[in-house]
Amino acid sequence: MFKPLAFILRRIVVRGSLTFITSDGLRHSFGNGEGRPVVARFADKRVERQLALDAQLVVGEAYMQGRLVMVEGTIYDLLAVVLQNMMERPLPRWSHSLDLARYMTRRLAQFNPARRARSNVSHHYDIDGTIYDLFLDSDRQYSCAYFSDKRMDLEEAQVAKKRHLAAKLAVRDGHRVLDIGSGWGGLGLYLARTAGCSVDGVTLSVEQLKLAQERADRQGLQHAVQFHLQDYRHIEGQYDRIVSVGMFEHVGVNHYATFFRKARELLAEDGVALVHFIGRSDQPTITNPFIAKYIFPGGYIPALSEVLPAIERSGLIATDVEVLRLHYAETLRHWRERFLTHWDEAKAIRGEEFCRMWEFYLAGSECAFRFQNLVVFQIQLTRRVDALPWVRDYVPQAERELAAAERTGSQRESPRLAGE
Repeated sequence: MFKPLAFILRRIVVRGSLTFITSDGLRHSFGNGEGRPVVARFADKRVERQLALDAQLVVGEAYMQGRLVMVEGTIYDLLAVVLQNMMERPLPRWSHSLDLARYMTRRLAQFNPARRARSNVSHHYDIDGTIYDLFLDSDRQYSCAYFSDKRMDLEEAQVAKKRHLAAKLAVRDGHRVLDIGSGWGGLGLYLARTAGCSVDGVTLSVEQLKLAQERADRQGLQHAVQFHLQDYRHIEGQYDRIVSVGMFEHVGVNHYATFFRKARELLAEDGVALVHFIGRSDQPTITNPFIAKYIFPGGYIPALSEVLPAIERSGLIATDVEVLRLHYAETLRHWRERFLTHWDEAKAIRGEEFCRMWEFYLAGSECAFRFQNLVVFQIQLTRRVDALPWVRDYVPQAERELAAAERTGSQRESPRLAGE
């Protein structure tokens, strides 16, 4: 084995049972041998050198291209062994030179004017939508579910997520709502159907827009919910409520001030906004290079310290910040297991290399939420300090009312806020 790679693995992998088989058939084992064995094989010598130089990019590329082959266990098992060990024993400092270079150029990589933003979104979302049906829930919720009960299945947890968001928005019958990054329309349709809202949803994906409009027509909600192919920077009007779920990760660190200034401009004086996004619990860093190259070009997962200053400068008030920790790890576990179950169908649509790429994306993301520093932030915002009740007990009360409306298929009775 290439000596620098062996040195790194010996330094990191102290617990567990991890073995690599080189292209000449030699076995190299790391860890203390406990737990289920994980064995992988290198198809050529070159991949060993590339891994030592840039593991964050190359491990995913090598697996996707069939140059890193799992012999025992899955790619998730391999990543789990390495990342669990790295919680206590990080990579040596000399291995971070590429990360430093990427950090220095991250603003260029995340420069997302409207045309580039649309291209980036199209890369991920404007593919054969059947792929998403293979692993998402029936509503195509492509963001962190909310496991208010650990016994929930994915369908239940995604409904609970929509209910939780609606409750924190304090939506009422007749409210005009803007959904920035409306996806396939599930949240907007929920707010119209269950809470009686009028919703404008915007997306940059042609395929998402098409399906969202079809769903609104099928459900008879085409007059209550309107979906548009539009960049958030070009929206005009005034809204009682603004919600953005899983879109902020695509904004780019250069554009945070623009995003929140636009949100304040669009939000009514007594309005409420809620931004739900993946974040990191430590300091600012870079986008994982595999994710940036193959999955979400132009994307970035921010630290809270990068987001709150932009909110402060916009004039909005952060009235609540909730941190969802292992909820996304469980969501990704469900997605990964569903995708593996439907591997042959995905392979027939996009081919074997795509399937390995997608499996690595889901496995790596799940591991990042379990063993690294990724979380989900929900930041509630207002223009006025008295726009919401003083305490948060209105949230569980609204969730109960919304759950009852879901069961009966009727709109819930509009709640009364403090002072009414």
